[in-house]
Amino acid sequence: MFEYKVVPAPVKGVKAKGVKTAEARFALGVEQAINELAAEGWEYQRSDVLPSTERVGLTGSETHWRTLLVFRRTIAEAATPDATPDRVEPVIATPAVSSAVPEGDGIADAGAPKDPDFEEGNEETRPA
Repeated sequence: MFEYKVVPAPVKGVKAKGVKTAEARFALGVEQAINELAAEGWEYQRSDVLPSTERVGLTGSETHWRTLLVFRRTIAEAATPDATPDRVEPVIATPAVSSAVPEGDGIADAGAPKDPDFEEGNEETRPA
């Protein structure tokens, strides 16, 4: 079983000694982000570019494309269903006892069903 973590990819490069070009700085930023999460036990899977609809002004919206980094790591399962315990306790079934007293005389009302309390016609004229 795995758990996943999705983080935004860096949008700016990282300055470092010996790293001169914009592409190299950007690659260094991505590398550092991946290595930080790898140190926490996360395994890099892939990067995805997905649309994000965001509000602009009072009534407008725009779609921005966001780059995300996807990581995963294994999670320990609590117990495997195939494992058998050393000792099994017997289950003793006891009948359920109700202390509730039924209302009425115990005979079902055999009367005809009541008509609904609304008039036929437009829904606006029906009582709520």
